[in-house]
Amino acid sequence: MPQPQPVLADLTGAAVFLVLTVEEGGERAVRDLLPDLGGLARSVSTRAPHDGLSLVVGIGSDAWDRLFAGPRPAGLHPFEELAGPRHLAPATPGDLLLHVRAERMDLCFELATRVTGRLGAAVSVVDETHGFRYFDCRDLIGFVDGTENPVGRDAADAVLIGDEDPAFAGGSYVVVQKYLHDMDGWNALSTERQELIIGRTKLDNVELDDAVKPADSHVALNTVTGPDGEGLDIRRLNMPFGSFTEGGECGTYFIGYARDPWVTEEMLRNMFLGRGPAAHDRLLDFSTPVTGTLFHVPSADFLSGPPPAPGTAAARAQADATSAPQPPAPSANPAVRDGSLRIGSLKRSPSP
Repeated sequence: MPQPQPVLADLTGAAVFLVLTVEEGGERAVRDLLPDLGGLARSVSTRAPHDGLSLVVGIGSDAWDRLFAGPRPAGLHPFEELAGPRHLAPATPGDLLLHVRAERMDLCFELATRVTGRLGAAVSVVDETHGFRYFDCRDLIGFVDGTENPVGRDAADAVLIGDEDPAFAGGSYVVVQKYLHDMDGWNALSTERQELIIGRTKLDNVELDDAVKPADSHVALNTVTGPDGEGLDIRRLNMPFGSFTEGGECGTYFIGYARDPWVTEEMLRNMFLGRGPAAHDRLLDFSTPVTGTLFHVPSADFLSGPPPAPGTAAARAQADATSAPQPPAPSANPAVRDGSLRIGSLKRSPSP
């Protein structure tokens, strides 16, 4: 499998999340930068090699066709706005995502400065969020975040594209949303009521028994299963953020990596549109998303040698070569025979 970007790196003490749009005519600057991203990250990390500096770049659906000729990742599409009876998950602009993380904010800031400096006027920043670790990986509402993240081999299986889309193996998909919290309203609730909304105990982070856990709790609606009842995972690297200015915002920056974006999108459909007896995720009554974007995260190998730009002679030659009839290649994975995207034995089921 091609070398992935560091999507499996552990949660760190600090992060910078940058969502950018590519200006008209800025495509060349972006393409010129992509092969150099690994070197830029290494040059900064040598100053503090034990502080876990990493950079992940994602590319949005609209930008993909402006940057690259040839095939598209099978799961790449614009983020779908979700309008439920009470709550809205908006779709907002975003051509590039920069997810910079380390144990120290100075390292994140330095690397983000170098990358955006190279891009210059080729891009505009549409969202900038600085995240921090809050005590024992809790969010600002006081609960531990990311408890059910897969680890080891399970994490790679949940996050990295495999034989189902061989041209983009080693890549991933990522959804980002910036949630703003109503802290006054949340803090007015008793701990017991908060626990029923989340579906976990607050102090010791234990999931509530199914007989007690409400159907509209956050944990219940974020549980997605495949056709055989197996749990389907994503990898969350959420971080709190906040400001003390007048009207300052505070909340959680949601960032979820997945092998198939359907899994993340199904969780969001459950939260905003409801499932079964649950009309919506009760946490949304206190936490409101103001952004929403989906990106493909190419492999590191892809970034090192990206396909030609659209409209170039190289792109035309590539198109001519790929248009010649080719015998069908059997799947290297015997579990994938019907052309569907799978995670384990995942087959897509209709939305509730």
